[in-house]
Amino acid sequence: MFPIRWLWRNFDKKYRVMLILALILSAVTSMMLVINPFLSAKLFDEVIIPQNPDPLLPLLFAMLAVQIVRQGLRYLMIVFLEKSSQNMIANLRTHLFTMLQQQERSFFDRNRTGDLMTRLSADLDWCRHFSAFLVYQVVDSVVMFTSTLIMFFCVSWQLTLALLAVTPLLMLITKLYSKRVHPLFVGMRDRLSELNTAAQENIAGNRVVKAFAREDYERRRFHEKNREYRDANLDVNKMWLTFFPMIEVLANAMTLITIFFGGFLIIQSQLHPGPNPFTPGELSIFTMLSWALANPMRNLGTLINDLQRFGASATKIIEIYYGKPIIADRADAVDHPKVEGKITFNHVSFSFGPVKVLDDVSFEVQPGQTLAIMGPTGSGKTTIINLLARFYDTQGGEVLVDDCNVHMWKLEQLRRHIGTATQDVFLFSDTVEGNIAFGDPSLSEEEARDFARRAAADEFVSKMPEGYDTIVGERGVGLSGGQKQRIALARAMAVKPAILVLDDTTSAVDMETEKYIQRQLRELPFPCTKIIIAQRISSVKDADLILVLENGRITEHGTHEELLKNHGYYWETYALQNDIH
Repeated sequence: MFPIRWLWRNFDKKYRVMLILALILSAVTSMMLVINPFLSAKLFDEVIIPQNPDPLLPLLFAMLAVQIVRQGLRYLMIVFLEKSSQNMIANLRTHLFTMLQQQERSFFDRNRTGDLMTRLSADLDWCRHFSAFLVYQVVDSVVMFTSTLIMFFCVSWQLTLALLAVTPLLMLITKLYSKRVHPLFVGMRDRLSELNTAAQENIAGNRVVKAFAREDYERRRFHEKNREYRDANLDVNKMWLTFFPMIEVLANAMTLITIFFGGFLIIQSQLHPGPNPFTPGELSIFTMLSWALANPMRNLGTLINDLQRFGASATKIIEIYYGKPIIADRADAVDHPKVEGKITFNHVSFSFGPVKVLDDVSFEVQPGQTLAIMGPTGSGKTTIINLLARFYDTQGGEVLVDDCNVHMWKLEQLRRHIGTATQDVFLFSDTVEGNIAFGDPSLSEEEARDFARRAAADEFVSKMPEGYDTIVGERGVGLSGGQKQRIALARAMAVKPAILVLDDTTSAVDMETEKYIQRQLRELPFPCTKIIIAQRISSVKDADLILVLENGRITEHGTHEELLKNHGYYWETYALQNDIH
């Protein structure tokens, strides 16, 4: 019941009323089904058998009017259901997307993109299917069954009890089916998620696949996931086919009972006339409405199928819907209208699972200074940036910005004042200007061009077919690695941050371009503290403080001249890059 209450909360008030009206109309139109069979009985008993034509036209017009009214109400019901379900699904999508935006990076580390996309597409479709179809099908079935049963009892309680004799057995079969099919639907939904993940990873990594000529491997991998999903579907269908014939036989048994037992009652009425004989017209009510008892039973398996699928999908969506991010604003977070850019790490430690990434890291950078970080791959350089922006929380020590622990900062304020450009660049399917102004949509065209010039991007952008209005493909397809890095650098500078982070931003540009960018960074039109992560000595040598990280610990720190005297990792890197033996 909780998934249903959860869905109900996602309808706006106006559309809740629409949904209730739709269900009322569903109930009314289902009850109207018994009217025409009742009029048909009158037709048999008062027109056809006594051969009396007088009531014929009134009865026919009444039957036609009932049908027209019922279809009109049915049309309104469908309109209300569609409008209300679309409102609910739109609210759900918005809320889920908002929740995903608020999740920390560790959430995306744990959850695969394909699985998240499945939750936002196929799983949401099942929620809409429930609110637009299943809910009224259940109401239709219950009301149809109940109103028909009442009508039958009013006409002949003996024949009605005979028809109900099959019901207990049908309920037992339905319960067994429901119990067995639920885990199969959960498994099928998981196989779909794995299939979508395989497809998403292949599309996202298409260049790598082709570069290593791994198309055959990827085809086999996708085929395996596709086969598993097919088998999961077949398992569900086999289970359905096991129970469906039994349900169908019991439903059809009602027709046979109606014919044989109803005929017997008519014969008995003629052989032994009484005050309330069972007439052919009354038998016609049973023959015309026996489907109204049989259909809800026949549809029971399908409804349970769909309800189980809805339950499996709703469970997956609810995990995101109510998933609270671990990293969030504290209730007592401090407001920082102005940021100077002072950075302090006090005995910071951090681990990914059992792997120690940072161990007792301490340093301080004054506002306006430049910090450079060097070290071998996996030494924890990028983790320092992630902790500074509070993408992850420290497991020991503290990180401070302007002498305030980042835990006491409002996340939006903290991250808005940190401009980041990384080696792994993501560009949106937008214009070049749109990508540069992503962090500050109010940026003027002149400012966007100025920051592009400072990032050494203006020259090649101006040569594009439509200049700054050129649409770059997803992830910057059509641009070289260096060009993407320069647009990302312009984007980071364009927000005029108090702290500018460059994580291997110039690794794909030539030396002359790098020198130009470094000169522009020293002449920025706004004050900021800079953090440069790089392996080129030329990129870090002018920094006020250089840190060397090895195995998560600071092994060297100082200026360029001081580190050269140590003859450690920094000196070895300098000697290697300057061909000193």
